[in-house]
Amino acid sequence: MHKIVITGGAGFAGSHIVDETCRQHPNSRIVILDKMTYAGDVRNISHHVFSNRAQLLVGDISDLETCQRAVKDASLVIHAAAESHVDNSFSNSLEFTRTNVLGTHALIEACRRERVPKLVHISTDEVYGEVMAGSATEEDVLRPTTPYSSSKAAAEMILRGYIQSYHAPIVIIRANNLYGTRQFPEKIIPRFICHLLTGQRLPIHGNGHNRRHYLSTSDFAQAVLFIADKGDIGETYNIGTTEEYTNLEMAQLICEHFGKEVNDLVDFVPDRPFNDARYSISWDKLKSMGWQPKNRLRDDLGLLVDWYRNNMSRYEELFDLRDMPNTAAVS
Repeated sequence: MHKIVITGGAGFAGSHIVDETCRQHPNSRIVILDKMTYAGDVRNISHHVFSNRAQLLVGDISDLETCQRAVKDASLVIHAAAESHVDNSFSNSLEFTRTNVLGTHALIEACRRERVPKLVHISTDEVYGEVMAGSATEEDVLRPTTPYSSSKAAAEMILRGYIQSYHAPIVIIRANNLYGTRQFPEKIIPRFICHLLTGQRLPIHGNGHNRRHYLSTSDFAQAVLFIADKGDIGETYNIGTTEEYTNLEMAQLICEHFGKEVNDLVDFVPDRPFNDARYSISWDKLKSMGWQPKNRLRDDLGLLVDWYRNNMSRYEELFDLRDMPNTAAVS
């Protein structure tokens, strides 16, 4: 491959995809298209940009001309840019539609005009809606329940139209919740870690019984490149893991790492307007192709805590760092 474009590559998941792409394709030109909102951070990719290994193009994917300029002569486009924080989608749903739906439409239209041979679109397991028992397969009907998941499902419908009408070379990925370094502390794992590092309590929506699966970004990035290489055009692939926790269990796991009692630190706060009780996807299709996750959250937790402790200055506007010296010690 000569040129690979990664949208949202300065963000959490996107920057891990950039890392893996640079590792697997040392002779390719890597272009990162990112709007550089609050979730994008040049420090996530600075080692690639400053070494001229990757080029950063700052721009909005909802702008067609920007997309065309980015994807021109590309061999592969990996579309990871998205508004993804569910809580924010309830208060700012139009922004989610603009970025996730219009942005995806502009990008695929740019890819069509520039004849890009493959687009890998990163969706989410949340498009399936609640899965109270068993696991959703790629053929199941989409039943999104929040403004966020609805915007991701709408983006998929546009892509399906392009697949059918233009025979567009698209592959769709739906993945579990991700964990890893560089995740902005609006999501449960980094937020709880940062709260404990700064001596704060842990807020949990509702009764804490909502269940989620958690996938390492390292495994996720490898799966994305695996699918980009081996996935069939027009197909959808779930990327999953067996690690499932309730929000309360997640709080307990993190508290245990800090040597603290979860019951002493949890505050139950009002729930979202709607909060899916459980997500679960089957990734048998991808497993049959030879992929499976390698990492476990319990094994990676110490690395995550160390990373946030060493990088808390990134989030000094969100947390009071004066308490860190007394709370940073972990077991």
